[in-house]
Amino acid sequence: MKTLASILPHISLAELLSKTMVRLTLAAVLGGIIGLERALKRRPAGLRTNMFICFGSAMFTILSNELASEWGIGDHTRIAAQIIPGIGFIGAGSILHAKGSVSGLTTAATIFVVASIGMACGGGQYLLAIFATMLIYLALHVLGILERRFNLKPLMMNYMIVSDKSADDLVTEVNSILEEQGKEMQGMRLSRTNGKERLVFSVDGTRSEHEELSGKLRQSDDLRNLETTEGIETE
Repeated sequence: MKTLASILPHISLAELLSKTMVRLTLAAVLGGIIGLERALKRRPAGLRTNMFICFGSAMFTILSNELASEWGIGDHTRIAAQIIPGIGFIGAGSILHAKGSVSGLTTAATIFVVASIGMACGGGQYLLAIFATMLIYLALHVLGILERRFNLKPLMMNYMIVSDKSADDLVTEVNSILEEQGKEMQGMRLSRTNGKERLVFSVDGTRSEHEELSGKLRQSDDLRNLETTEGIETE
């Protein structure tokens, strides 16, 4: 029966455990820490995505070095160098642009940084990887709190208006107020309830902007029946 030593004579079991498995495990843990923070905020790239990206980056970094060492030819960083453009494609796919607003930039930047943490783990730079993870986690969590505290964080607010006006007149009046505030109506839905028109739409802006917009809408006698619900924060 073949043993691990006979299959891989140039790699001892102790070396395999201390060098490869520890690096991959650390990459999965650090990627999971950042991914958990993103998952709790219901971002597209959550726990598993960030964990896999960090783990995969570490794996490719290890393979890049080991394969070059085993065959004695080639650049030790050739495979690892391809991680950066590959992650760029994934990050670009997380950025959404619609009606003048851009979302997903923080998610894309997080993916890029998580990949670098994985490369640091794969290269044996444990302290660097742990320090970077702590710093990124604090930046995502603490700075997010400060952005909300100082009213810098935009969020999507859902508006619902029930009015006796006709659908065309209702939409025209709401659009007029939105234009005055420099905002655009998104996801508009019209329906009829108990003989009245029901308009539902969303607007992107900071909390102070939403408060100002709600006040402008309620100044109209036809728009006093207004309800708002908070949506997901944009990035």
